[in-house]
Amino acid sequence: MPALASGPARIRPAEAAARAVMLVLVAALTYAFTGSTAQLGWIALLAVAAAPSFLARGHAVLAPLGRIGEVVVTCMAAGSVAATADAADRVTNGFGAEAVLPYLAVPLLTAALRSRQAEGVALLAVAAVTMAVSGFTFATLDQGYYAVCVQWLVQGAIITFAAETMRQLLQPPDPTPQPYAEATRLLTQLRSVARSLPGATLDPGGISEHLLEELRVVAPGHRAAVLSASGGGRLVVLAQTGAERVDWETTLDADSGIADAWATQQPQTASRSQARSHPGGDVSSLVVPLVAGVRTIGLVILETDDSGAYPSSVVQAVTEVTGPASLRLEAALLFDDVRSLATNEERQRLAREIHDGVAQELVMVGYGIDNAQATLPEGAEETAEELRTLRAEVTRVITELRLSLFELRSEVDRNGGLAAAIAEYARTLGTSAGLRVHFTFDESTARLPAATEAELLRIAQEAITNARKHAGASNLWVTCTVDPPYAEIEVSDDGKGFADTRPDGRYGLTIMAERAERIRGRLKITPRHPSGTTVAVVLGTPPRRDSVRDSVSAPEGE
Repeated sequence: MPALASGPARIRPAEAAARAVMLVLVAALTYAFTGSTAQLGWIALLAVAAAPSFLARGHAVLAPLGRIGEVVVTCMAAGSVAATADAADRVTNGFGAEAVLPYLAVPLLTAALRSRQAEGVALLAVAAVTMAVSGFTFATLDQGYYAVCVQWLVQGAIITFAAETMRQLLQPPDPTPQPYAEATRLLTQLRSVARSLPGATLDPGGISEHLLEELRVVAPGHRAAVLSASGGGRLVVLAQTGAERVDWETTLDADSGIADAWATQQPQTASRSQARSHPGGDVSSLVVPLVAGVRTIGLVILETDDSGAYPSSVVQAVTEVTGPASLRLEAALLFDDVRSLATNEERQRLAREIHDGVAQELVMVGYGIDNAQATLPEGAEETAEELRTLRAEVTRVITELRLSLFELRSEVDRNGGLAAAIAEYARTLGTSAGLRVHFTFDESTARLPAATEAELLRIAQEAITNARKHAGASNLWVTCTVDPPYAEIEVSDDGKGFADTRPDGRYGLTIMAERAERIRGRLKITPRHPSGTTVAVVLGTPPRRDSVRDSVSAPEGE
């Protein structure tokens, strides 16, 4: 039996020593009380009876039977030793049972410490019956024998019913939870791991693309994609390959192999495409869940325009590749979540500090200037003009701070999407600067990863802010094209432009270039004809298909 095979490997030295000491003690008392070596046979029999409960203590059947055997042998030996001691006139009146009955505590304590109270009660009942049978068997009817038996039964009951308290006293107390200390420990480990890993190994997109490259060697496929979980019960495309872009099914409540693989955590094969639209014809699809531990973190989809392309041997080869990749992808996604949470928390903290600190103080300065203007004596026109100029400058700074607060607090809504977040920001800043804003949106129903959407929003915000502050423009054109994993955000103005178009030429452009690099995108800055500048960030490669999605192209206010 497996339990027996693994039992000796789990022997505890302290427990073995305690049992050995108890057996030696009982043997010494038995020989002292009886002077007979024959009675030591009971001790040998007791050691044999104890073997199952000790060597196979985790077994559901052998361990309890072993403890019952210990109780029966101990109680039968008590009657025999008491009778032999009386006959030898060493210990009279049946008190010789005291030599063996101390061992009764061993099986009772073992059951009690394992929280088996019902078994302890059963052992006490077996002990009581066996003591009576032993007394009649060996004609040991003296009151002393039964007094000793009752004494040890009472002590056994105390052991059985007070064991839970004893176990709690012996168990070390759980340390008081320290959430911040635990968070510090985990973040320190995360930082160490992140520093030890080579570059790009904590990038979900890079890991997904590498996984697809590995799968090309072991499985046929005209189209492939890696999808990951995101908020709102939807999936996002981390990477995909193929001659054409595919509008993969990204909802988990649809009747598809994607939903089945996610729910069952088992590979699913089908003779139909996993895309929302497919031209038809022969097709084979394979959906393999990416499982880390007990949690599904993503899916791999493989499709080919042949029938029966994914037999069990191919499925097995694919799962052998996706298994290790699941752990790598989970680490990258967790790292992305931690970084996003830390970034968002820091932005909110800065927004609170600016609102409660500098912004309030500037408002008070403005009130002070207003009071000074109201109390100026007649004829102080020069001073009044200076105060009006100063008041206008304070008002401008307060407006800038409020727009900065709006920028810090802006996020991509889980339901609204990236285009809606960019449009809201552009409308707000366009209104404040008197800009006429024109929008062009071409957004797929599929979504980019949340961290990628956040970075694209920040890049768009910086480009719009630069156009408002420095371009002196009258019109602003904002184009948002999203077809995961491809995306392109373009911000153009008709302002004066600038000569230095290098990303490192200005601090704001450097920040945008760093954000684009973080999501493996490209930042492009070009002059706009006849005047102005175009700033664009491109993620992935553009779609190569003719399907037309809904798009919006309208100026501000229309």
